[in-house]
Amino acid sequence: MLKKESFTVSGGEDEGGQGGTQTVEIREKWSRKIEFILACVGYAVGLGNVWRFPYLCYKSGGGAFLIPYFIMLFLCGIPLFYMELAVGQYTREGPIKALAKMCPIFKGAGAATVVVAYLLCTYYNVIIAWAVYYLINTFRSELPWASCNNSWNTANCFSDYSSNTSRPDNNSVSPAEEYYNFNVLDRSKGIDEPGELRWQLALILLFTWILVYFSIWKGVRSSGKVVYFTATFPYIVLVILLVRGVTLPGAWKGIEYFITPRWELLYEPEVWVNAASQNFNSIGIAFGSLIAMASYNKFSNNIFRDVMSVSLLNAATSLLAGFVIFSILGYIATLQNKEVDDVVTQGPGLVFVTYPAAFNTMSVPHLWAALFFFMLLCLGLDSQFAMVEVLVTTLWDHFKGFFRSWKINREILVLLVCVVSFFLGFPHITQGGIYVFTLLDSYSSGISLMYVAFFEVIGITWIYGALRLSRNVQEMTGSKPFLFFIICWLVISPALIFAIWMFGWIKYKPVTYGKDYIYPDWAQGLGWCFALLSIMCIPIGAIQAVWTAKGDTLLQKFLQSLKSTLPEGGYGENGPPDCQNNPPDWQPQRALVTNGEMKTKV
Repeated sequence: MLKKESFTVSGGEDEGGQGGTQTVEIREKWSRKIEFILACVGYAVGLGNVWRFPYLCYKSGGGAFLIPYFIMLFLCGIPLFYMELAVGQYTREGPIKALAKMCPIFKGAGAATVVVAYLLCTYYNVIIAWAVYYLINTFRSELPWASCNNSWNTANCFSDYSSNTSRPDNNSVSPAEEYYNFNVLDRSKGIDEPGELRWQLALILLFTWILVYFSIWKGVRSSGKVVYFTATFPYIVLVILLVRGVTLPGAWKGIEYFITPRWELLYEPEVWVNAASQNFNSIGIAFGSLIAMASYNKFSNNIFRDVMSVSLLNAATSLLAGFVIFSILGYIATLQNKEVDDVVTQGPGLVFVTYPAAFNTMSVPHLWAALFFFMLLCLGLDSQFAMVEVLVTTLWDHFKGFFRSWKINREILVLLVCVVSFFLGFPHITQGGIYVFTLLDSYSSGISLMYVAFFEVIGITWIYGALRLSRNVQEMTGSKPFLFFIICWLVISPALIFAIWMFGWIKYKPVTYGKDYIYPDWAQGLGWCFALLSIMCIPIGAIQAVWTAKGDTLLQKFLQSLKSTLPEGGYGENGPPDCQNNPPDWQPQRALVTNGEMKTKV
């Protein structure tokens, strides 16, 4: 069991504003810096790199898309990544307490990030369960998605897609597609027909939550060890699949589709919005995970190196995945005598239909399928660790005293979170679960995310102050961020987030599943309820902050709620309270704040 250490400091103020003593607990920390780096890499490099980036790159101009992608990476992705890591490392808190300390009136934005992350993790593990379901079935003598001779197949199933065979009619579907729809999902006709619980998926979902629990139950000390494997193994598989992919007939046809620039598309606003949103979602801004993970860093950790290494590795991984995906798509198009346009897709359809169909035609198909779905398992688990950790960190930071009074330690808290999350996943694994899954995904982390991110950035960089955050970074590392980052924090990043937010509203359309299924009005209303769970955190948090702020008038309370509770001149040469009894975490010779000005101490 992780040893908890605490000590007493005196001479400060207690919560009532009186002098006294305060017991400060030393915050647990990553055992090694590489564990934090790998955790960030595992969180950023997820399923979206495999099934979303390649499609967006192809759809938004091929090789030309890399121009807006990297521009948005450097103007929005990297600066906000830097901002969130700095906030977490300096405040030593999860997202809610961190925002409450920096800008109390916008602490609801911190709560909103926790809600977004938790809603996502309740159904993200379902995707991992699908991958495990496929992985288990790769050990059968014949891959179940390889033929039409199964109980779930229909009369429309057609398995011979060789180039010299004509497709019988427009209604024919591949055995891989029928396996996904009628075996894995056992899909009903709509969300109003939930049907039965898929007990096979329920057992696998339980297994995946057990994996999550034993990976994070000891906090960063346990998850830091797991990421040594889960964050690195996918790269081995991607390289193996790339080598195999480029040797297949037609592979270069697919790669050509992927990288050929279509410069005219750069004039389309949607291409730039796609580039920004891909960076945003891939890095994981406004999900609270980065703040939570950085809160376990040493106070003197060099944030800039972490930001650049993780961001560029994430971008490189997206490119690598693009070459892997399109080499296989080119092979499929050649095999079926089609254009790549006709076989390209994104999302679950790519990894659970298109890829399994491709494996059927390769030599040793069981091996390739097993490697691929095990890679999806690793990619998914890394991201899941970080999202669950957000809620655990938040609950533990806020209600630590309550939990301890009931003899609930961190291990039991993680167990409770995992058990509740497991049951919340049940609506997604019924026969109508895919419709619930799509609805929740579209509204909970789609519509509300930019709204939450905008107010988070405004609270930190405008109200708390980008210059003050810059001084905080210098206090931790000994050097200020480059002027470029301050400009991005103040102007460029908020403007881009606002533009994406507005573009999303202008382009808003009711959610659909596939090309034909339209959700009923009550389901669309339910989707908005999911979105409001995070959206309403911000006004509610603001009202609560103003109501509880000191002051005799409403104006005084409002002005007080804008003020940070962090020390104006920094922590001083002894560092933050939880580092004062732990010298290795604080290096006072690096930086010293005197009368609000930063000086180097020698």
